[in-house]
Amino acid sequence: MLWPALQVLSRGELTSDQLQRLLGMLQLEDVPRTEGPGAVKSMAHSSFADDTGTRLVLDLARTGESGWVFTLFFDGEPPSIDTVEGHRTLLRDTVERLGLTLIEVTPATTADEVHVPPQEPGGTAEPTIGPSWDLPYDDLNQLWPHVGLRKNAPKDVKAVKLREVMRSPAWSAAPLALQRQAESFLHDT
Repeated sequence: MLWPALQVLSRGELTSDQLQRLLGMLQLEDVPRTEGPGAVKSMAHSSFADDTGTRLVLDLARTGESGWVFTLFFDGEPPSIDTVEGHRTLLRDTVERLGLTLIEVTPATTADEVHVPPQEPGGTAEPTIGPSWDLPYDDLNQLWPHVGLRKNAPKDVKAVKLREVMRSPAWSAAPLALQRQAESFLHDT
């Protein structure tokens, strides 16, 4: 079974020549992946092994008219941090060289790798009943997995995600202890 170790989302238009250059830069076969999650959207991939013999698959998928998803999958044991970081650098460089816009990298290691949806002009409509905090969390360490982060995620990545949660109308109903922890965390960041 293939599991994602790294995923880079980007958007932008590519000509057929740019797409061929992309396939060459990443040494991808112009053949869709047929296994693992999201295989139906795959356009091209390559399979290889890392230094420990772990099977890896680098995949390019399309999402929508101008969305591009680069994913490094593994089968068996997760790849080393060095392998993941090497691919992070490779994929971010590829996105930049092709003039694509970086949307998100998972797992994020820097604040610019976190996707923050744009705020609606004029803010969001107030709920008619009033905000409520339906989550059982009253401690910041419990909140991280809920927003898609590991407890050991970098502080600047946590800060971006935390600010996003704090923008929601429900935040005003969050437990006071959690609000204080969040303010303290952001103050120390």
